[in-house]
Amino acid sequence: MGETYADDASVEETAGDGLLTDERVRIAGLAVAVVFTLAVAGFVGLVLVDYVDYDLLAAVFPRFVFAFLRVLMVVVISSVLAVTAGVFVGLGRVSRTSLTYSIATAYVQFFRGTPLLFQLFIIYLGIPSLWPPGQFPISQSWTVVPGVLSIDWSFITAVVALTLNHAAYVGEAVKGGINAVPEGQMEAARSLGMSYVDSMREIVLPQAWRNALAAIGNDQVILVKDTSLLTVIAFPEILTVFREVNSNQFDAWTPIVLVAVTYLAITLPLMWLVQYLEDRAEWGADRA
Repeated sequence: MGETYADDASVEETAGDGLLTDERVRIAGLAVAVVFTLAVAGFVGLVLVDYVDYDLLAAVFPRFVFAFLRVLMVVVISSVLAVTAGVFVGLGRVSRTSLTYSIATAYVQFFRGTPLLFQLFIIYLGIPSLWPPGQFPISQSWTVVPGVLSIDWSFITAVVALTLNHAAYVGEAVKGGINAVPEGQMEAARSLGMSYVDSMREIVLPQAWRNALAAIGNDQVILVKDTSLLTVIAFPEILTVFREVNSNQFDAWTPIVLVAVTYLAITLPLMWLVQYLEDRAEWGADRA
């Protein structure tokens, strides 16, 4: 026994004398974080002081505000529809009916396996080509908010493509959340006389939602960033305004600052909301 303790002590001493100790790793990580933060802060400060034209920034700011509102409208509608449709896709992915499962699986494989840009082109260019030239029924725009939002084919394309694409990802998150719920939960609910639908709605899905919340929230942040692709279908979003300002003024950094501000104005509150919902879900789990 004495020899064993001596051997353990010698092993601990050898490990403590190694190059990578807990304290050294902590200090190295802290040093890297500080250097990185200072480098980013210095670069941002240099850009703001030497490369941003504040007169131009003030002049083009209203255009970015309008683009922000347009993107926000698309994000809100697409996000609600994608999460709602994604729940049904996730249920289809765990369905015991082979036809339902096969359709849901094919849907997920197509929309996860092809680029969003390709899907935008299918809807924006492919669907109108099914009609004779000049006879596509959605050829005009309807003004909702003057100067800010008009409902036209590009807007409809944006909402439909983002919804279909991200419903596939939400569906996979919901499927993973459902699979993470112990099977005994469903069995216990059925033993109490609940139907399969009631058991899924009342018992399984609330737990699955908590399991999938982080993945769903992350996907909604990605949805916001995916709106940058809408510039290819002539939707006047944030990067479209950036390109117009840059091409007219030959100034890249001034509109870049506004692009960063407008995107962060959407993504940061969204991430805070997801974090709040995660905290609430964990609180509910701890209380239960």
